[in-house]
Amino acid sequence: MGLLDFLTGNKTDKIKDFQSKDAIILDVRTVSEYNQGAIPGSKNIPLQVLNGKIKAIKKLNKPVITCCASGMRSGSAATILKANGVDAINGGGWFSLSKKL
Repeated sequence: MGLLDFLTGNKTDKIKDFQSKDAIILDVRTVSEYNQGAIPGSKNIPLQVLNGKIKAIKKLNKPVITCCASGMRSGSAATILKANGVDAINGGGWFSLSKKL
């Protein structure tokens, strides 16, 4: 186990835990980025419009795993969702996340 895993917990384990709770995958890249490749079954809500979609996300009543191209935007999205009472985790880059699912 690496130092980062020790300090933050194993990200793969957290992702698996969220999956066991029927989490949705929320891809916060732009529509054009998403259309170039994405995790099957994921939902695309670009980070720029996320604040306007929080009520709809909360109505789903499911935890959320966010992803983007590198993990930066998805980190921001997870922070926004958590601040609004949504159980969310940053899954990082979509391609890397797809290998963990």
